[in-house]
Amino acid sequence: MLSSPTRVVVTGAAGFIGSHLCERLLKDGHEVVGIDSFNDYYERDRKEANLQNARRHPAFKLVEADLVTAGLSQPLSGASVVFHLAGQPGVRPSWGSQFDRYVQANIVATQRLLETLRESPVKRLVFASSSSIYGDAEMFPTKETALPRPVSPYGMTKLAAEHLAFVYMRNFGIPATSLRYFTVYGPRQRPDMAFWRFMEALVENQEIGIFGDGEQTREFTYVSDAVEGTVKAASADVLGQIINLGGGGRVTVNRVLDTLEDISKLKARRKYLPVAPGEPRHTGASINVARERLGWEPRVSLREGLTKQWQWFQETRERSVRVTSREL
Repeated sequence: MLSSPTRVVVTGAAGFIGSHLCERLLKDGHEVVGIDSFNDYYERDRKEANLQNARRHPAFKLVEADLVTAGLSQPLSGASVVFHLAGQPGVRPSWGSQFDRYVQANIVATQRLLETLRESPVKRLVFASSSSIYGDAEMFPTKETALPRPVSPYGMTKLAAEHLAFVYMRNFGIPATSLRYFTVYGPRQRPDMAFWRFMEALVENQEIGIFGDGEQTREFTYVSDAVEGTVKAASADVLGQIINLGGGGRVTVNRVLDTLEDISKLKARRKYLPVAPGEPRHTGASINVARERLGWEPRVSLREGLTKQWQWFQETRERSVRVTSREL
């Protein structure tokens, strides 16, 4: 674990994983500088709500800035570790006219951050990469040594950013480690992600669109497990390493919906749609490197994690209804 106290920077601090990471680092006694651009990928109110707990802490400072255009020397000054979670998420929107946005937020922003770190040395840069870089992998569970074959523009930009981090490590000594997250879920999940959409459709008795036959498999990782692995990567002997963080097993989308039906006591109205471009048939992580090099193990089962997210979803929805009622 990180020695305490130390100054750390989290980019993408107002996001789903970033906000949880900030809270964990504050709990561990660190001084945390959060950077976020509050872009319009989803509502700013949700991101502000993500940071409510962190902003109450005296050791937290928020810097609203776009990594592409802002001066970063001041926010990064004195930091021992930078956790780089900022980026443009989402596979399906990354096609067509939105591609430039992905290039800017995932590749150019990373290069700007790395350039600043040449002048503001840190002990570790932990980069949040994605399982999307594997695409349609040839074997499961997929090891970090597998040939990257992204099947979406999003996955390609994450792979490019990952390569950039190691290019700067080789040439300028920036001590980088890359984590490939496998579909993280839990409280504060983005509203465009599958579990949020499933839960919203369940309570609204709306059809749930499933791309394909529902028998595609995914490796789902609960957010606290992802955060734990991320924190461990900041101090472990893993410089220059790529490390998978996964939930410990694959499950079909149909099985996820079966579990949600059981938890919620609601019936899903499933509508099967054509397969979406850029979606791999299966994902599955070999997590042996994380076990051996980080001393990390996923702790939260899918059912337990879905139950926690369902409870959070209901609470969030009830608060939103109360606020709307007062405004009316």
